[in-house]
Amino acid sequence: MMTRLPPLPLSRRTFGVGAMLAAASLAAPVVRAQPKLEKNRVAMAVGGKALFHYLPLTVAEQLGFFRDEGLEVEIHDVAGDAQALQAVLGGMADVVSGTYEHTINLQNRGQFFQAFVLQGRAPQVVLGVSMKTMPGFKTVHELKGRRIGVVAQDSSTSMLAHVVLSRYGIRASEVSLIDVGTAAGALAALRSGQIDAISSIDPVMTLLEQKGEVRIIYDTRTLKGTQEVFGGPMPAACLYASQEFLKKHPNTAQAMTNAIVHGLKWLQTAGPRDLIKTVPEAYLVGDRGLYLSSFNKVRESIAVDGMFPEDGGKIALRALASLDVTLKTEKIDLARTFTNQFALRAKVKFKA
Repeated sequence: MMTRLPPLPLSRRTFGVGAMLAAASLAAPVVRAQPKLEKNRVAMAVGGKALFHYLPLTVAEQLGFFRDEGLEVEIHDVAGDAQALQAVLGGMADVVSGTYEHTINLQNRGQFFQAFVLQGRAPQVVLGVSMKTMPGFKTVHELKGRRIGVVAQDSSTSMLAHVVLSRYGIRASEVSLIDVGTAAGALAALRSGQIDAISSIDPVMTLLEQKGEVRIIYDTRTLKGTQEVFGGPMPAACLYASQEFLKKHPNTAQAMTNAIVHGLKWLQTAGPRDLIKTVPEAYLVGDRGLYLSSFNKVRESIAVDGMFPEDGGKIALRALASLDVTLKTEKIDLARTFTNQFALRAKVKFKA
């Protein structure tokens, strides 16, 4: 016959510790391992990294948000969007930090690329006329036959110029678009009288505006101005890659998206001192006040959560179709030009 031993008495201390451990085990969240990245090292091409277009990218890089996601991102800074795209097409980079409309143009040529996280919800492009060569300017009709400076022929600055001109019945052949770059070249061209108007971005436009050298006539640094020009939301800066890359590397794409959305959330509350401490000194172009003034003007245009507006693709397609007669709008599948699947997860993760 087996004799059952009486249970050992529990001290108050022993019972208290046990209860706390049990409670802690119940309350502790389940820690899920981060999905394994298919590719830890990513090459990214960007056309003008110092531009405000790509400030979320710079923030994510400078504050280590890519590293936090287990990524090592090698950023190749090239002259413009076209060169950044060429770097990916040529196999020198995996991802482009560029403007959304390129995904539509690529699909029109039979190449399928998809934007997967939005950095800018407005183009940030400003159209102004020179007070030197057109001091008595009254209407856009006066730009017919004039010289208009743009960053580059295939850039969003030329697109804005064409969209505005077409509204006033001015054909592309009736003006001269001149590449002037984004900084010193643009300032020199306007101040020397080589151009009569300029379609450009900050900090150039804020500087010219402050000096009274241009009269701003259209401004897409704000959502209201973007609505006025394009008739709706116009997605701008983003990260995009080939659909093949995204299919093979979904966890890597998610990690990149997480880093950008983390940067977007940081920018929502960043103050002037935070920004100055974060961006490289060279970005300030020797004038912190000008840089901060420019930032305040474009701040509204920065995306909030990385999500693309559902009707943004239609707006972009309509704008492009008005410029390019070879664009076969009926054959463009907008659902294949952008996706919100990655941004939605990042939005939840960072409560953006």
